[in-house]
Amino acid sequence: MATLPKIIKTKATVQQTMSVEIVDEYGDRHTKEIACEHPLTVYLNWVEVVTLMTLGERPSALVLGYLKNQGFINDLSAIESVMIDWQTNAAVVITHENTENLAQQLEKKTVTSGCGQGTMYGNVMKKLEGITLPQPQIKQSMLYGLLEALTHHNETYKAAGAVHGCAVCKGTEILSFVEDVGRHNAVDTLAGEMWLQQQTGEDKVFYTTGRLTSEMVIKVAQMGIPVLLSRSGATQMGYDLAKKLGITMIARAKGLRFQIYNGSDNIELDVKGNVSEGKQG
Repeated sequence: MATLPKIIKTKATVQQTMSVEIVDEYGDRHTKEIACEHPLTVYLNWVEVVTLMTLGERPSALVLGYLKNQGFINDLSAIESVMIDWQTNAAVVITHENTENLAQQLEKKTVTSGCGQGTMYGNVMKKLEGITLPQPQIKQSMLYGLLEALTHHNETYKAAGAVHGCAVCKGTEILSFVEDVGRHNAVDTLAGEMWLQQQTGEDKVFYTTGRLTSEMVIKVAQMGIPVLLSRSGATQMGYDLAKKLGITMIARAKGLRFQIYNGSDNIELDVKGNVSEGKQG
């Protein structure tokens, strides 16, 4: 059992949505909610690493998940404290050990397709070579039950739009759902939560409203989750990595529709008769 870091939060807070006045196509004025973006600059042992634009829903988990997924920290016990201060828009992570290779890692940056601000540092791809994922069998009926349950967990999107949602699920149960202005933030937050709670991913399904890009596949593999489900589509590199890593990739999943891009042998098509209704329209 790893020793958990001390989480320090100042009294300053941020709002996730705000009301603005808009004018529609008829010239009528309305009050609408819009999603907020807050810069959060991450410091590791007082060295600036990155500035994330986020809703600010679960900043501690976001920061830890980001640092873990980028390979900056691999051992939870190595972290002494995490401080979040929205007054200065800063997150400071202090470790028990020196991060001697930090400057070298920061130089090896690859900009990804993560809504314009995704990045991958260091030798993340090399670390994937040691990952072996299980091949769980999943029923079509379970997927439908999960997709139905997920429709009740996107409150910020319903109120304001302009956000992505991600979830860690087990069967039809949604263990945790996160919304943020970027899907990369949402997946990092869930990775951080799983890390803090010391959960494993072999019996989980990861859901996202965003595209299944290489960045998304890499992070889900790092979480040890073998099944990736999305309402959106897949990219070429995301598809290639899913095949290489053995991730069951299901895209365009909404209502009764879905498309299996990889791992079709792991899906039991146990729903008969009414599936054709989902093909209408």
